[in-house]
Amino acid sequence: MSAITGRVGIQQRVLANYRVPFFDLLSQAYPAGLQVYAGQPRRGETIDVAGLPDATRYIVGHNVHLLAGKFYLYRQPGITDWVRQFQPHVLVVEINARNRSLGSVIAAMRASGGAVVGWGLGAPERGGWFARLAHSAQHALLERLDAVIAYSQRGAQEYARLGFPAERIVVAPNAVVRSPGGDRRVRRAAVAGRKQVVLYVGRLQARKRVDLLLRAAADLPREIRPEVWIVGDGPERLPLERLASQLALDARFFGSRFGDDLDELYERASLFVLPGTGGLALQQAMAHGLPVIAAEGDGTQQDLVTPDTGWLVEPGNLASLNSALKDALTHPERLDSFGRAAWQLVKDEVNLDIMVDRFVEAINLALELQYARSGRR
Repeated sequence: MSAITGRVGIQQRVLANYRVPFFDLLSQAYPAGLQVYAGQPRRGETIDVAGLPDATRYIVGHNVHLLAGKFYLYRQPGITDWVRQFQPHVLVVEINARNRSLGSVIAAMRASGGAVVGWGLGAPERGGWFARLAHSAQHALLERLDAVIAYSQRGAQEYARLGFPAERIVVAPNAVVRSPGGDRRVRRAAVAGRKQVVLYVGRLQARKRVDLLLRAAADLPREIRPEVWIVGDGPERLPLERLASQLALDARFFGSRFGDDLDELYERASLFVLPGTGGLALQQAMAHGLPVIAAEGDGTQQDLVTPDTGWLVEPGNLASLNSALKDALTHPERLDSFGRAAWQLVKDEVNLDIMVDRFVEAINLALELQYARSGRR
């Protein structure tokens, strides 16, 4: 889709390394200028912010972190000055009512005649007074937006349920790799006499539930018990290594791997498992032709994991994960067809190129709406 000419600003709490390729690709659609404003993570957060964009101008802001836990709030004191200086025609903001600076920055955009687009995971229903308060704040934020970008179909439905017009919601699949080229070769997971390799890639922290993967694999019948390859690092690495030893599981811990070293491990694996939170690693694995097992989480998993590409399991449920592993490894000949379907889905539906197109669509939508309000074109 062709972009309406204009300057685009994007607000982020932090600029995570995995987002850099997306912003650089998106910037190609906006030669008039695309800038990203972001601050630094909280102390102790395991977010890699080392990558710097090549084509996108990155404005290093300042985050003021307030309180903690479910009461956490933050401000970005310099963001309104940046908007007034850069004067974007459209600003894309995170749909995050915890950011207490969004009110002033949206007001600045309105004062300059600009449009505002929100970008977020969704608004799942939760119980309790605090959840109701958070929903109320999110609803108030949505009312001030011209268009919304949701990570998933489920997220889009949740924003519509909060009252945002469905015709102004665009789903941009969360992606980290471009559409793979060529044709996917047959992986041939079922090889006589060879153990299957189950792969996990990501941070080693408690919420990733890698312990469940180790326990579920160890509980499998000996004849289908796989090798488990763990790629990544973090505070849980030593406890996980100890657990694997206690379970007498054939597990290898590779530490952090990137680039060709990581690609090689994807190519040698038979199955990818994401037992806890996350989702972006799924798309990377599927781009390598791997079938996947994933815990249902923020909704992005449901757009990737279908009956043709893998298995969705109940979060935190050891029996559910064990059952999916058993089903996958008892019939390894199916892994090849699942892997081809996974690769095709990434090629056709969930990749950086489509993500950029959907962002352009949402930005165009917001600008058209703003032009109609002001009588401009």
